[in-house]
Amino acid sequence: MPTFDIVSEFDSHEASNAVDQANREIQSRFDFKGVTASFELNGETVALEAEVDFQLKQMLDVLRGKLIARGIDARCMDVQDPVLSGVRARQEVILKQGLDQKEAKDIVKRIKDTKLKVQAQIQGDKVRVNGKKRDDLQAVMALLRGEGGPELPLQFDNFRD
Repeated sequence: MPTFDIVSEFDSHEASNAVDQANREIQSRFDFKGVTASFELNGETVALEAEVDFQLKQMLDVLRGKLIARGIDARCMDVQDPVLSGVRARQEVILKQGLDQKEAKDIVKRIKDTKLKVQAQIQGDKVRVNGKKRDDLQAVMALLRGEGGPELPLQFDNFRD
């Protein structure tokens, strides 16, 4: 019976490379000359630090561009509110990985609403879909990638025939 898994994850090594590239770009940009601004990656959290919040917005755009160039979907970014304290401004960006229970239930509900002959079940931080026909599974993939799909970066793994 054909199956596949729906997951939401990214390559942490590529995220590290994107943060390093963003740091190098900030150091070489003319509008950041003489400014102490930096990115720091701690696990799945990127800490942005600059002198004013306007620079944080520019740094966020640079980080988003570098992540996209490295093949990481920008929808995995959970941008926190900036913290302004005197002469420093800090902001955290959490790179979300995995499906939480609410998102997984929403995906299962969307699949069941299509009336395709497939079964979807939640298994931890992923959703497994199985069915008799390969075409039905591909229709589920198209549904989740399309306009009516969730606002999540989804990947499809372990396609077995």
